This record gives sequence, structure tokens and C-alpha cells, in this order.
Amino acid sequence: MARLIHILTIGVALCCIQPLTASKAWPLPMDSVDVNSDTITYGASVRAVAASGDYAPFWFHSNRYGAVSDQPYSGQLSLSVSKELTRPRRWYDYSFGVEAIGQVDTNVSSLFFQQLYAHLRLYVIDITVGIKPETWGNQDEFLSSGGFLFSQNARPMPRITIGIDHYTPVPFTYGYLELKGGITHAWFTDNVYLKNSFLHHKFIGARVGGNLPVTVNYEFHHAAQWGGVSPVYGELGSSFKDLVTVFFAGSGGTMSNDQINAYGNHLGSQSLGLDVKVGAWTVSTYWQNIFEDGPIKPLWEAMNLSDGVWGISIKQSQFPYISRLLYEFVNTTDQSGPFHDKDGLVFGGNDSYFTNSVYANGWNYFNRTLGTPFITSPIYNTDGSIATLNNRAMAHHLGIRGDIAGYRYRSLVSYAKNYGRYRDGDALKSTNTAILLEVNKQVPQWWNLDFSLSLGADLGTQFGNSFGVMFSVAKRGIIWTY
Repeated sequence: MARLIHILTIGVALCCIQPLTASKAWPLPMDSVDVNSDTITYGASVRAVAASGDYAPFWFHSNRYGAVSDQPYSGQLSLSVSKELTRPRRWYDYSFGVEAIGQVDTNVSSLFFQQLYAHLRLYVIDITVGIKPETWGNQDEFLSSGGFLFSQNARPMPRITIGIDHYTPVPFTYGYLELKGGITHAWFTDNVYLKNSFLHHKFIGARVGGNLPVTVNYEFHHAAQWGGVSPVYGELGSSFKDLVTVFFAGSGGTMSNDQINAYGNHLGSQSLGLDVKVGAWTVSTYWQNIFEDGPIKPLWEAMNLSDGVWGISIKQSQFPYISRLLYEFVNTTDQSGPFHDKDGLVFGGNDSYFTNSVYANGWNYFNRTLGTPFITSPIYNTDGSIATLNNRAMAHHLGIRGDIAGYRYRSLVSYAKNYGRYRDGDALKSTNTAILLEVNKQVPQWWNLDFSLSLGADLGTQFGNSFGVMFSVAKRGIIWTY
């Protein structure tokens, strides 16, 4: 950690020297004239899925914020009204969104809000209240398999977030040092095991480089499940004092174990990224790690050093046929070794990611993992259990995106080896190859309808073989511009 602080200190010192290309000590967009308007839009879509296996193909429903059913046959209707942040040059901006989804699948019908939020930006401070899909981490937002700690796999939680959502220049650094960060209080409303438990999440990120061709970014995330009522241990402590304890990862609560150790189920993630821009080309590399035990160490000194998400993304704007290409390697098999303690010695291993003895439903929301989907969600548990049964996986993931004559396409291919949990030995060993080809086309002659056709497949022993098709039609438009 001392080495990281030393590097950042040097970066800050360099950024404080005004380069010849910089013009403002604090280059914020709101220093310019605001010429935009506010716009309220509407959206409506219908979607249908049909597949041959026991489940819909993996990439049909994974990393879609829990909005698509995992069942082989499902239908969906979505209606939305929203306003985006469109005026960065104004000292304040606001957005809101309401999206209701009605869904019918092989097992059940449901109606839920996918979005129900209000967002306010006051200069550089962002305040969000409600249910709003978010992407955390430095991974590629279009093709990634998902961040290690937070992906797009589960439904968004109702929350309150205050902070700086996006990288913002630090005063007197001429835009060459940028920071972001925030704190979130959210509610686990699924009540799968515990009732009325909470999520605490805080993060901070720094980026050095500004408009230079090479930039470096670092992020630190701390999250915790806490509070609520356990069917085994009763009330776990949900006061403001308990929240302060969770904030500092201290001991407390009502259980003797939490009063000795840390109160709640604590997880963390660090990430490091490098972006290189040359003309129309941008190459981004990133590395994300995770920890479930203290003390916190730099990425390169962690006990579970081989675990993480390694990614490289190549973007270019000259040739639309292939505008973005990605490769990721995801590994969760080490977990600091197979033993936490043995023969009276504490090794600190067997981290058993996304599981916890008190919060038996684990790092999941509505039975979907909040982190990388390669740690298998409980929706696949055939025994009806709510726990994470496969958290040791090794995966290779490829993604490609482009536009051919107005047909926008995205393709994902993943190969995962799964080893269950350390405690299960080789009993749950399996493999899966997940394939997706998705094509979108907007047709102006047909009321600007947006058509989407997806072909998907799973091949292997993890979920069984499955082939499927997903079709959707969407209409979006403007209600009011003011």
C-alpha cells in the first residue's frame, strides 16, 4: 500500500505542474455556455424467449439486471418513462426513470419495477434515490462478463447514494488528476433468508493522465451485508450505531461472533486499469481482485493473487464493422488456499467467495449473484437451496461488437470450468460453453421500431445443452422537450 501511495503522490505532483496543453486549473464543463434542452422520453418493448434445454441460454439472462427469466420459455412486456442527464454545462442537472416489467415464464408470472428513481446533480455532487441500474468498476461496459464484486447480473436494489459518480478533475491539477467516490445505503428487499437486511457500499477511484494518450485508474470498493432479522440468530442489529460500525468494518451487533470479529458480511475489491489512446484507437486493460478477509493489501500482495478479472478491450471508430473487441480471463479457484485453519494453525484460506454462515443466502439478490455471473447464481440450484454452490471457476470470455449496414451486432463466447466449493471436492466439477449472437436493427419505415434477434446456446455439463432464440421489439420516443 505504501508503494501505491508513493506512486499516486508522484502523479499528483506531476499533475500540479500546468502542461502546455492545459488551459484551466479546474476544467469543468459547467464553465461553458449551456445550449442543451431537457427531454422526457418513453419506451415500450415486448420480448419472447424459447429454448430447448432446462434453462434459457446463459447469456440470454445473465448480466441483464435480472430483467430476463432463466426459464426456457418466457414472455415480457416493459413500459418506461424517463429523463436522462443531458445538460452537463449547467451547474445542476436531474434525471428520473420509471420502468415496470410484467413477465411470464415456465414457473411463475411477476410484475416488478426495474427502475423507479430520481437523480440530482448539484455541481459535482450526485444524489440518487430509488431503484436504478448501475455499473460499478472499470470493466468494459458493453462486452465484459461483469465486474468481480458488482456486475449487471442481479436486479437493482432500492438505495440512497451520495457522492461523485464519474471521474471529476481535482482543483488546480488542470484536469490531469481526477477523482470519484460515493457511499450507498441499500435494502435487500427479496427477504429470501434474512428479513429486512441492508447493503453498505462505499468506493473511491482516482485517474491520472487527463487528456494525455496514457491514463491510469485505480478503484477501491468496500461492501457489506448487515442488519436484519435472522431465522436462527434473531435481530442482528439495525441501528445507526450499527451502521457506523459497519462503515469502519468494526466489531459489534448482537451476536457474540460479530462482537469478536467484524459485524456483518464484508467484501471488498480493488481494481487497476490502463488506457492508451492513439488516434481513433483506444486500448484498455484492467485487473480486478476481491478480498473477504483482512487486512487490506495492495493488489500485488494479496494472498489470493491469482484470483481476479483480467481484461483487455480494443475500441476504434474508423471501421464500424468491428468497433470493439474484448478478451477476459476470470479466475476464482485459489481463494487464498484450501484451508482456513488446520491442526490448530490458521492459514486464512478457503475464502469461499459470496458465502456466509450468518447471511446464508450469500452475495445474491433475488437468487442472482451480485458479482461475476461465473460464480453460479442460486437460480440454478436443483435442490432448492439459496446458497452459492459453485464459487470456484476459471473462465475465458470473448466479446465483439460492430455495425454492418445498420445492423448492430454483439457476440459473446465464454468457456468456464467449474469446481464447486473447496468443501465439496470434485463432486460438482462441470464445464459450460456459453454463446450469444445478438443483432439489432432500427427500421424508420416502421414507426422507428427497434428489432432485436438473439441466438444463444449452452454446451456442457454445468447446465446441460440448450439452444434458444430471443426476439424483441421496442419503441422509443420523445414525450416533451423543454
